[in-house]
Amino acid sequence: MSLRVRRLDERAVLPTRAYPGDAGLDLYALEEDALDPGERASVRTGVAVEIPEGQAGLVLPRSGLAARNGISVLNSPGLIDAGYRGEIRVLLLNTDRSDRFEIAAGDRIAQLVLVAVQTPEVVEVGELAASQRGAGGFGSSGS
Repeated sequence: MSLRVRRLDERAVLPTRAYPGDAGLDLYALEEDALDPGERASVRTGVAVEIPEGQAGLVLPRSGLAARNGISVLNSPGLIDAGYRGEIRVLLLNTDRSDRFEIAAGDRIAQLVLVAVQTPEVVEVGELAASQRGAGGFGSSGS
């Protein structure tokens, strides 16, 4: 299987894996930017992808950026549907309370993971099948 990628800007870095077999493809910032504490930004990557039918792309935070700098992906995971052909933009959030975060062009800012999706038909019913948990414990397992 392959992932078709279109470079929308000649400065764009194509997604890459750090190691063979890694699930995530690193996404790179196209331009420099900066995030003050608590600030968010839509960061351009300069690339568009052709997600294969039956799959979706999830844009996820990079653990190193989160651990060292408090940088997260605001709508994590960001969802890219198979039919979308526009530029991938990453919505970054600086959760650090005191430090500004500088982004340089070419920095790894997020990762893209492809996952299989199912698209079931929605069927309205009067009752749902009983389960051991039922409707209890929304937001927790009850303990």
